[in-house]
Amino acid sequence: MEQLQSLLRDKAWARWTVLILVASMMFFAYMFVDMLSPLASLLDTNLNWDKGDFGTYASGEYLLNVFGFLIIAGIILDKMGVRFTGLLSASLMVIGAFIKYIGVSDWFDANNVAWLNSWWVTMPGSAKVAMFGFMIFGMGCEMAGTTVSKILAKWFKGKEMALAMGIEMSIARLGVFAAMWVAPYFAFHVGNNSVVQPVLFGLIMLLIGLINFFVFTIMDKQFDAQLVAIGEVPATHDTEDEFHISDLGKIFSSKMFWLIALMCVLYYSAIFPFQRFAPNFMEETLSVDSTTAGRLVSFFPILAMCLTPFLGAFIDFKGKGASMLLWGSLIMIACHLCFAFVLPLYPKPWLAVTLIAILGVSFSLVPAAMWPSVPKIIDEKVLGSAYCLIFWVQNIGLCLVPLLIGKLREATGAYFVPELVFASFGVIAFVLAIALKAEDVKKGYGLELPNKK
Repeated sequence: MEQLQSLLRDKAWARWTVLILVASMMFFAYMFVDMLSPLASLLDTNLNWDKGDFGTYASGEYLLNVFGFLIIAGIILDKMGVRFTGLLSASLMVIGAFIKYIGVSDWFDANNVAWLNSWWVTMPGSAKVAMFGFMIFGMGCEMAGTTVSKILAKWFKGKEMALAMGIEMSIARLGVFAAMWVAPYFAFHVGNNSVVQPVLFGLIMLLIGLINFFVFTIMDKQFDAQLVAIGEVPATHDTEDEFHISDLGKIFSSKMFWLIALMCVLYYSAIFPFQRFAPNFMEETLSVDSTTAGRLVSFFPILAMCLTPFLGAFIDFKGKGASMLLWGSLIMIACHLCFAFVLPLYPKPWLAVTLIAILGVSFSLVPAAMWPSVPKIIDEKVLGSAYCLIFWVQNIGLCLVPLLIGKLREATGAYFVPELVFASFGVIAFVLAIALKAEDVKKGYGLELPNKK
């Protein structure tokens, strides 16, 4: 028993330090994701990107993941362990960010490079290069997200797992808030009406995130040595249980896996694509400038950041995870319907901020309940693959929906129809949440039970 008490994860300072190190990496990643979101008008003015180009660029983040990379990432994670996979993902994010920086930079005018403009002539060369960089970045970002989930499941096993995941999500979402404020500042005050400086700043932050993860690997290696010493895990492949490709069948044959995966793709397809287009939506609906629009949208993660840790702690000690999925879906439906019908009739900034903040409540309920539920339904040795497969299904939606919204926006000239599409995603997610809760009652997975032992 004394041996067990000496484990690093039993020391509060160690496991919470791990949380801060990996969460900071995700903070910088989320910030970089939305660094151009409040600058859509500037992209149009400076680089000739129209709304369709911006939607196509935004979909690029998920493109390679959709075509199988996330499945490979899950196998890498379960075979090679969290240290190797995390360093790989952080490096891919840095490489992709650098390519994106090249695409929009002044010293490489991609819009005037002949070979870039000899194909796909309807899309500017700068958008093509930025999209390619975003594709590489997206591979690393999604791989990092699944890796961090497995890290927290490992370091907080039998402890404050949902709270830790909630805090990690809150820190990551703070990156969205930061992007909406930092990007316009660097664009208009540092960069003299240029998108280059915001992207460069994001690249530097990602380098810091890579360094932070390297520090984590030192701690994790020591922790793995302890696990081997007490015989909790075998000394193979970063002390992960031996993984076989055939084990993926356990995931694909799980009804609960598919319910969570499908709910995930529908729910997040009404969150992240909306977040990408929301600043421009506010510009047009409220008749404000891009800086003001970005700041209004920045309030989206505020309530989510505040509530998610408390909701995680509630799940740890009281449970009710499946019920939270239901309420989160209902709130999302109501918010998008209000964006479609109410805000255009009463275009007031206070109303916009209120709706955005309430949508953030939904964004607290669903992720806080969803991600800690996965270890309850999936064997630990294929947990990394399960997270990656859920992210893969999610990425299919996140790749296609920005394309759809961009085309609908161009065809209709407004955001009314896109908002109805977002609301319809919420309706289907709500139905799936009902089915998920019913299956939990039937099979006893314990989604309504507390995590704390």
